Amino acid sequence: MRLRFILSETWNSLKRNVPMLLSVMLVTFISFLFIGASVLTQAQITRSKGDWYSKVEVVVWMCPDGASQSVNCSSGTAATTQQINDLQKTIRNELSNDVSKITFVSKQKFYKDTFLKQYPNGEYQGRTLTADDMQDSLWLKLKNPEKYQVVSEVLSGKDGVDTVSDQRQIFEPVFAVLNKATVATASLAMVMVIVAILLTGTTIRMSAASRKTETEIMRLVGASNWTIRLPFILEGVVASLVGSLLSCVTLSALVKVFITDGLANSIKWIPFVNQMSVLYVSPILIFGAVLLSIIASMVSLRKYLRT
Repeated sequence: MRLRFILSETWNSLKRNVPMLLSVMLVTFISFLFIGASVLTQAQITRSKGDWYSKVEVVVWMCPDGASQSVNCSSGTAATTQQINDLQKTIRNELSNDVSKITFVSKQKFYKDTFLKQYPNGEYQGRTLTADDMQDSLWLKLKNPEKYQVVSEVLSGKDGVDTVSDQRQIFEPVFAVLNKATVATASLAMVMVIVAILLTGTTIRMSAASRKTETEIMRLVGASNWTIRLPFILEGVVASLVGSLLSCVTLSALVKVFITDGLANSIKWIPFVNQMSVLYVSPILIFGAVLLSIIASMVSLRKYLRT
C-alpha cells in the first residue's frame, strides 16, 4: 500500500508540473551531453597519445658536411663511421633500459626513402637538395616515450652529434588544442550542471510548496518523513533520468555519424573513440544525473520536512 501510494503521488506530481519538469529534463540533457562530450574528447586524446607515442622515435642527427650550430660539429665535417659506432655502443651500454631498438639511416637512404617522398623534386625552400645535403642519423625506439629527456641529455654532448629530436614535438600542438577544447567543454558543462541543480531544487520546492497542506495532513496522521519525501525526490529523479538517457543516445548518434561513419572511414591512422566508449561513459552520466537530482531534491525539501 505504501509503495502504491508513493508511486501514485509521484505520478500526480509529474502531471501537475509538466512544464517545469521538461525544463529540468532539457537542462539535464544539455549539461550531461557536454560532460559526455568532454569525457570522450579526453578519451580520444589519451587513446591517440598512447598510439602515436608508441610509434614515434627519437632521432639523433649526426654532424653534416658544412656549417652547423652545434658545438659538437665545429670541425665542419660529417660524423665519422667511428663516431657513429661509438655512439651506438654508448646507447647500448648507458641507455639499455630506455632504448629498445637502434636503426642507422644513412643520408642516402634518408634522402631516397623520406625526403623525396615529401619533396618529390628535391626542392626545399627554393633550393634543390641532393643526398649530400642530408645527414646520417640514428633512430631510437624507446621503451618508455616519456624518457626522451634522459636520452637527450646523455647523447646531446657526444662527438659527432648535431641535434637530438623527439617526434612527439609534432603532435604536442595538436594535443594542446584538444586539451583546451576539453577544458572549455568541461567548464561549460559544469555551469550547466549548476543550473540543472538549481532548477531541480526550485522545481521540487515549488511542487512541495503547492502541496504543503497535503504534507501537513500526512505528517499529522503519522506518515514518516521518507514517505512524504520520496514522491518529490522521485519526481526529480524521473526528469533527470530521462534527460541523461537522452544525452547518452545523442552522444551515441554523434559518435556514429561524425566519427564511426565519418572520420574513421577517411583517416585510418588514428584510433578513434567508438560506441564502446559511449557505452562505458553512459552509466557514469546516468548515475551522476540521478545522484545530483536526489541531492538537490533532499536539500530543497528540508524546510518543509522539519519535525
